[in-house]
Amino acid sequence: MRILLADDHDMVRETISAYLKSEGGAAVTSTIDLPGALSEIEENGPYDLVLLDYNMPGMQGLAGLSTALKANGGKGVAIISGSAPSRTAQEALDAGAIGFIPKTMGAQSLLNAVRFMSAGEIYVPVELMRKEAEAPAHPLADKLSPREIEVLDGLCRGLSNKEIARELELQEVTIKLHVRTLCRKLEAKNRTQAALTAKEAGLF
Repeated sequence: MRILLADDHDMVRETISAYLKSEGGAAVTSTIDLPGALSEIEENGPYDLVLLDYNMPGMQGLAGLSTALKANGGKGVAIISGSAPSRTAQEALDAGAIGFIPKTMGAQSLLNAVRFMSAGEIYVPVELMRKEAEAPAHPLADKLSPREIEVLDGLCRGLSNKEIARELELQEVTIKLHVRTLCRKLEAKNRTQAALTAKEAGLF
């Protein structure tokens, strides 16, 4: 298997890469952002499987997925994520991803999933899809735009405006405006209360 792994978190990238090499016998190339991944695909692709971190620089949500799919010549591209809402899995599949892998997945399960997707099969954890099927439309989510939900996700993870802006490739002033709108829509006095409201409501 020739695998391209793109993730901006060093520990995650190195751990997954090392396991796929040692236990799966895979040839793994790694990079830290979408531009780097696209460059690798252009120079050395297509890869049997490309794994893209949902929140790394350059991704802009699922827009980066579409770009990588075109670049990899029809071979599999999957999303990995540690924080994206479960509905993102279905959105990724609808956009053409061959799979969705939570970073909380066990090492052996991850290896099995990678082998499955490298063979051209679609993979999503059953429990994730069951959770999505059972979850009613969230009243808070209905109030917010997809971008506002992404910003709120950043708030819930304790990221600063600058960090959220870098992750979503937006200007910091734009994030401030989104935070202000979020506080108004969630009837929160500040960003901390907005994040608390979202967590208490089970949105994240």
